[in-house]
Amino acid sequence: MKKENQVFNIAPASRLNSVSEYYFSRKLKEVAQMNAEGKQVISLGIGSPDLPPSNDTLQTMCEQTMRSDVHGYQPYTGIPELRKGFSDWYKRWYNVDLNPNTEIQPLIGSKEGILHVTLAFVNPGEQVLVPNPGYPTYTSLSKLLGAEVVAYNLKEENGWMPDFEELEKMDLSNVKLMWTNYPNMPTGANASMDLYEKLVAFARKHNIVVVNDNPYSFILNDKPLSLLSVEGAKECCIEFNSMSKSHNMPGWRVGVIATNAQFIQWILKVKSNIDSGMFRPLQLAAAKALSCEASWYTEMNSVYRKRRKLAGDIMHALGCTYDENQVGMFLWGKVPESCENVEAFTDKVLYEANVFVTPGFIFGSNGARYIRLSLCCNEEMLANALERIKNMNK
Repeated sequence: MKKENQVFNIAPASRLNSVSEYYFSRKLKEVAQMNAEGKQVISLGIGSPDLPPSNDTLQTMCEQTMRSDVHGYQPYTGIPELRKGFSDWYKRWYNVDLNPNTEIQPLIGSKEGILHVTLAFVNPGEQVLVPNPGYPTYTSLSKLLGAEVVAYNLKEENGWMPDFEELEKMDLSNVKLMWTNYPNMPTGANASMDLYEKLVAFARKHNIVVVNDNPYSFILNDKPLSLLSVEGAKECCIEFNSMSKSHNMPGWRVGVIATNAQFIQWILKVKSNIDSGMFRPLQLAAAKALSCEASWYTEMNSVYRKRRKLAGDIMHALGCTYDENQVGMFLWGKVPESCENVEAFTDKVLYEANVFVTPGFIFGSNGARYIRLSLCCNEEMLANALERIKNMNK
């Protein structure tokens, strides 16, 4: 009989050596401990919308859940109603035509799509272009799957846009994917047709699949754009969209991949071996959310504009500067020259003001002199955070 406390000689997979625990997973445990000690931390870290989806969305979810015939497994491809909902939404807001049967793949949140696309297109040892700064999961999942990550620069002096001259000087012969994210997170740089046209031309020239992650186009943005609106983009590009940000549904986990039919089939081959279809009432409610009128988005953005002003006041109180033209649900600011260590700077705000803000270095080395504030906090909490920070500086 083995002793209860016997240590087994078991080691984790070597791939775990390539990544660390996700920053927010680690830091939010610390915030939770501080809250357990009664410190009432105001979190301006995660971009988790605190507003509800539309009333019609909630009503559809409730009504459908009460049915007795909706609780079985669902198609891997998503139900027709949701695929058509995404197709109609793309046509209405982006003027992009997508065949709902062959060019759309619903996802259990777009984060999982990064896994599916990488598995479908990239062999171990092949290269993936990842923005610096950029969403950390582009890098971590690529490493876990054995791809070689090649960072490309986004810099403030270039408007946080790819430097195509710099890219052209790189050896791109082993690159399979290029991750892009416009409107950009964390910097708030907006998309433009000029940028999208350059990305499609770059993809065609180098036989690289460009994947644009596009969850922020409706947040504080007067003109939502899609990479797929460029002629011929579907042939060489993939676009993700997510209902987490645009429709206040982060916990619902509903996203979509839009691209050509062949790419969808390759991605589905991966996806169907990893997960199953989403709960049917959830899919029907998501389809209802996609039919929201323009007034719903306008009302949501009126809330974000008020919050954005308070977030700007917080940036100023911290001595940070920022670009007023940013879009999306975050505010990206540059720390003062006197700040020698951004992590120490954000920890000081956390420990002395009990306000959690995100240091920019977690998004890459080009974010090392920046911080990010989330707008997913009500005005009262943002005002409270501002006062705490002002008092900290006294």
